[in-house]
Amino acid sequence: MKIGVNVLNFGPGTDPGVLRSWAQTVEGLGFDLLMLSDHVVITPDVAEPYPAPFYEPFTALSWLAGLTTRIGLGTTVLIAPYRHPLLTARMAANLDELSGGRLVLGVGVGWARQEFAALGVPFAQRGRLTDDHLRDMRAAWTDTASYGDRRIPVWIGGNSDAGLRRAVRLGDAWHPLNTTLEWLREAAGRLKAYADEQHLPVPALAPRIALRLTAAPIAGPQRLAGEGTIEQIMDDLDQLRLLGAESVVLDTYHGDPRETCHPQAAWQALATVAAHFYATPTTTEQS
Repeated sequence: MKIGVNVLNFGPGTDPGVLRSWAQTVEGLGFDLLMLSDHVVITPDVAEPYPAPFYEPFTALSWLAGLTTRIGLGTTVLIAPYRHPLLTARMAANLDELSGGRLVLGVGVGWARQEFAALGVPFAQRGRLTDDHLRDMRAAWTDTASYGDRRIPVWIGGNSDAGLRRAVRLGDAWHPLNTTLEWLREAAGRLKAYADEQHLPVPALAPRIALRLTAAPIAGPQRLAGEGTIEQIMDDLDQLRLLGAESVVLDTYHGDPRETCHPQAAWQALATVAAHFYATPTTTEQS
């Protein structure tokens, strides 16, 4: 199972030097994926949780590709309706080629009504637009004369039934965000049922989970996967592996933009996970 990190490409503490340090830290710790989020216009609804500066993911990932050598690069998630699908297809194909085939394209429908309005994109049609854009991008990538032989993995974000169905129809993996383990188990069953209904393969599971390391255990059914002591977090990762997750992305952001001014706390939490994950035999190996 691959482990990725959602790198914070926004906020008052983020600048090129900090982004460079994030990339060098997560690659140096042995993680498999470095992923960035996406916004184009920092409207008031976006600015509250994700204030400027906000580094556009294709631009930032292209730069970070030159500062790293091994780690995969991706989006969690790119808002599909914000860009023309042929532009997205071109940028993704170029980034994948320039990075040596390291791109994972996570895609979602978006949520920020004011940002949609600023871009002139109809918010109510975002689901249909995302489906159309994904089909157009995949069609473009089959044009080897223009794009080369590109097989870019596409992860479909979204925790709704529409997101699950979209992942079955159009994705290589389903990329749910910040849920409990129990919810994920139930939703994985629905994902398989949708795939069986349409006689399509079940997409891979690639969740993004919270990473909030605590000294004392967190109890209760509302505990998110990735919250708690290092023992709880390691057990969560083991349970996700047993559930069939091929990749898991760790998200250190807890919603306060001031966190971006002190990334060392996030890096320490990631170092603790890396030290345990890469040194501990899995349940399968132990059995």
